[in-house]
Amino acid sequence: MKTTALAITFSIISIFSCDIRKSVHKDLQTGLITRGDGLSCDNVYLSIGDETISRNLFIYGEKYQVNFNNIEGFNKVDNYAFPGMELYVISEAGDTVLKNSDLYADLSEGSDNSPLLLLTTVTAADPIFSNNEYTLYIQIWDKKGDGNFSAKMDFNVVPNDKISIESNQLSYDEIYLFSKQRQIAITDNVVGFDETIFMMFEGLDGFVVEGSMVYPGLSLVVRNADGDLILNEADLIGETGMDYSEIHSQLAPNFVLTGSLIGNPVTCEITIWDKKGEGSIKASVQLHIR
Repeated sequence: MKTTALAITFSIISIFSCDIRKSVHKDLQTGLITRGDGLSCDNVYLSIGDETISRNLFIYGEKYQVNFNNIEGFNKVDNYAFPGMELYVISEAGDTVLKNSDLYADLSEGSDNSPLLLLTTVTAADPIFSNNEYTLYIQIWDKKGDGNFSAKMDFNVVPNDKISIESNQLSYDEIYLFSKQRQIAITDNVVGFDETIFMMFEGLDGFVVEGSMVYPGLSLVVRNADGDLILNEADLIGETGMDYSEIHSQLAPNFVLTGSLIGNPVTCEITIWDKKGEGSIKASVQLHIR
């Protein structure tokens, strides 16, 4: 007989006349483990936008939320709860790469929302990097009592495998797509007309440096599904040099596709090269315009 286990929960609530809230819960799909001591929450889940997700693998640049819906057990003052929430992310090597001691520090007047929803957003981007594993820790506590509730989850970050990279002597840390209007990383390669699309290059290295300056070239070619040219820019930078620290931090060429009808998929190809050396890097991606 085949069975599928999604979660294991153990809890003790309201024994005799005391309100003792202790619980342990593990989601076997995401690996999210929660523990309650004085605080309880029956609905802890991950989401991206309005979509609930059941995974702990994220594409570099993705933002996901950890939601604590209907968390109970706070000592209330005039029906107001005073939660605190600490978040930190630890790398596989044991380094703390992200920390916020209290995400609800500004909630000085408390919250009378019922049911009470607490949430936090984690962005899988610098100082988090792809091809690495991390552990997320969240600690919720009652600022007017002794109750606490914790969550722990291991997660992995990977690059967008829909972007094809060819490099010669130039290296990089991350390359990903970003939407200016939506303020999110584009991971499904679906974009809209009149949307400003950035191809983000982070950690570029290998240029010949003269003083503190490097001299890159940058071309952009966009073709429709039939191979017809939509956009062909031979060099968007020209002869202007750039400070090495600036280009190493981030180079973000962008483009906008206008109109209402186009043959999908659209192929976008961005090439960066070193005008003082032999290095180059090319990023290609197929986009579906809707």
